[in-house]
Amino acid sequence: MYENRVYLIISNIEIPFVTFDEILIDSYATLRFSINKTKVVLKWDNSLTPSFYDRLNTKEGPYTHSEILNILSTSEWNQETL
Repeated sequence: MYENRVYLIISNIEIPFVTFDEILIDSYATLRFSINKTKVVLKWDNSLTPSFYDRLNTKEGPYTHSEILNILSTSEWNQETL
């Protein structure tokens, strides 16, 4: 189900460059932030790389679904692991 998804982590300072209608996140309010609020996760279907992708300077990834789940289970993203 998620094998065609691409996940990317960016700095929160680059959120203004994100065009939400090009990704699988509705708005700023539905972004997944790191615990310290400095990073966010973006996701989209593999065949639809967003037009703003090349303008991002703080890219980490891209990641697969299983890779992003591992990342999100770390203390940087999940308060329960602190």
